[in-house]
Amino acid sequence: MTKQIKNVVIVGGGTAGWLTASLLAKVLGKQINISLVESEQIATIGVGEATIPPIIPFNAAIGVDEKDFIKATNATIKLGIQFENWGQQDESYMHAFGGFGKDFPFCNFLNYWLKAKKLGDDSCFWDYSINYQAAKRNRFNKLAAIPNTQLPGITYAYHFDANLYAKFLRGHAEKLGVKRMEGKVIEVKTDVTNGFVTELLLDNQQQINGDLFIDCSGLHGLLLDKTLNVGFEDWSHWLPCDSALAVPCEHGESEIKPYTRSIAHSAGWQWQIPLTNRIGNGLVYASKHLSDDNAKALLLNNLPGKALAEPKLIRFRTGRRLKQWHKNVIAIGLSSGFLEPLESTSIHLIQTAATRLLKHFPLMGITDEVVTEYNRQSQIEFERIRDFIILHYKLTKREDSAFWRQCKHMEIPPSLDHKMQLFIENALFFRQDDELFSEIAWQQVMLGQGATPKQYHPLADNLTVQQLTEMLANLKVLMRHTSEQLPSHNEFLKRFGN
Repeated sequence: MTKQIKNVVIVGGGTAGWLTASLLAKVLGKQINISLVESEQIATIGVGEATIPPIIPFNAAIGVDEKDFIKATNATIKLGIQFENWGQQDESYMHAFGGFGKDFPFCNFLNYWLKAKKLGDDSCFWDYSINYQAAKRNRFNKLAAIPNTQLPGITYAYHFDANLYAKFLRGHAEKLGVKRMEGKVIEVKTDVTNGFVTELLLDNQQQINGDLFIDCSGLHGLLLDKTLNVGFEDWSHWLPCDSALAVPCEHGESEIKPYTRSIAHSAGWQWQIPLTNRIGNGLVYASKHLSDDNAKALLLNNLPGKALAEPKLIRFRTGRRLKQWHKNVIAIGLSSGFLEPLESTSIHLIQTAATRLLKHFPLMGITDEVVTEYNRQSQIEFERIRDFIILHYKLTKREDSAFWRQCKHMEIPPSLDHKMQLFIENALFFRQDDELFSEIAWQQVMLGQGATPKQYHPLADNLTVQQLTEMLANLKVLMRHTSEQLPSHNEFLKRFGN
């Protein structure tokens, strides 16, 4: 056990640094001193503009007012992600947030829909998603439950400008007492007896002492990688994309879509994320299969509006640090590992890491047991999300390029193979270790890319054919009617002054 933790130093700003600072200051601000060191000379990546629903309670937990947040970050609503050309070219499906249809004890809705399909029903699985029906109509309103039913309503997240979010969080954190220090770290000093980081020397000659250091220095990994050399587990053999180009563009249409688009290309995929003032675009690709120049041309030729800047090139390596916590350093954000933003998990991983640190916070001193448990939970979280992202690539039916042939025929982690086979053979999925993505999320990607279960659960036979037919018909009308009554997404945003 080390000495009591009193002074916490966060290295790096951006979303990772200021989000972590905000949470710690909100909960532990009276017990610890929090300093954040960042340099105006170092730009953040700042392209992660799409999120998932857990950001809603997280923002509330740190005391962020939703209306202020939406206005400050040019935010829009996100109801899901539309995947185009992933299973096959010219096909699309949506990973919609929220529930589907109506679940029964011990048997989820998918099984009733599968039974109906075997009986000749031609309905689409997404006919029974309120999120999907609202998204395709460009409609949104807060809806906790579908009126006059016990069915859950709309589940949502946000699109926003990540740089503006970091700026917004900075102001929030500073109000909570976080001290910001301007400067670039030029030297990291460690204790010769135990290897703990003790001091940072900045380019302006400031010396920063601390008891606990949080590495939010991005892909550079200044403390955990460059100083403590914890090592890296490379996953590029499963996720071969290693480059991204990002560029904003003008809106090409008057209606702002309340969903992200993910469009597969010959050697990767393109994102389109609508904000109130622009659309965020990017191309994630494998440099082995597509040159930077060709990638740039591909991206610029597929923008929905006029480009507002030159594309920004980002190199990355998919994988994770072998430890996210080593000695007295915890890495949060890109310094802890990288997973491509296919399912908008980057900011979520910052939130969960910061929350995990809070739950394991070593106020009375760091112990091996708490470090080991923190790292165990981090590893599981990274690996579960990794598997879900690999699923999109593995399930493709495309063989039109070397990239897609590689993805389709690659060996995959045993943990993912087990989940795929369990679903295809038995329509089953079991959530493990509090993993992020729900049963319905896995169902949508599987079905959307052509993996249809061979059988349904026998409990679905408890409904007669007539009962099943009536239930599905009523649910379909209910979802469509409810979505049609919602205001437009644009109208909702106008209430916030956007």
